[in-house]
Amino acid sequence: MLKRLFVIGGFGSVLLSSTPARVQDLPTIKSTTVELPAGDALFPGGASADAINNNCLACHSPDMVLNQPPLPKATWEAEVHKMINTYKAPINEADVPAIVSYLMKTKGKD
Repeated sequence: MLKRLFVIGGFGSVLLSSTPARVQDLPTIKSTTVELPAGDALFPGGASADAINNNCLACHSPDMVLNQPPLPKATWEAEVHKMINTYKAPINEADVPAIVSYLMKTKGKD
């Protein structure tokens, strides 16, 4: 019986003894250079596009906006207000009619 206690005790001490931790090498951090495409595209239309160019290009490319389907005026107004209210776009409320007018002229649906 005593021999059995020693065997069990020895086995338990092996299980409970600390084992050395495995240390991993630190990752190597490397710099990289990324070339982004030029972001100088503007909405076409000259002065009639000033409001949309001044307010919307921070988040949207002209191609992204101009590839949307034609929408009715109420939908464009709702989209512009969603940008202001939901996404906190810093659009002056006085520019909203000019933006909606431009969108209706280029992508409007009656």
